[in-house]
Amino acid sequence: MTTLGDLQLGDRARITGYTINDPGYRHQLLALGLTPGVELDIVRFAPFDDPMEIRVRGSSLFLRKGDAAFIHVEKLS
Repeated sequence: MTTLGDLQLGDRARITGYTINDPGYRHQLLALGLTPGVELDIVRFAPFDDPMEIRVRGSSLFLRKGDAAFIHVEKLS
């Protein structure tokens, strides 16, 4: 199973689900537009690869690798 944190620069993926059981945290991810089925692109990484910048729904978001590890994705070609 691939997570958002496993992706590399330039990768494109679709969110398939989450592994976090905290409903409050899950609500925050959904509020950011990180909903199942949405496609995203990996734009860049900060020094030491943390945080990562993703492009989703026309907006840029920055996520820490630890947070990205909770988001399951399907890598697209």
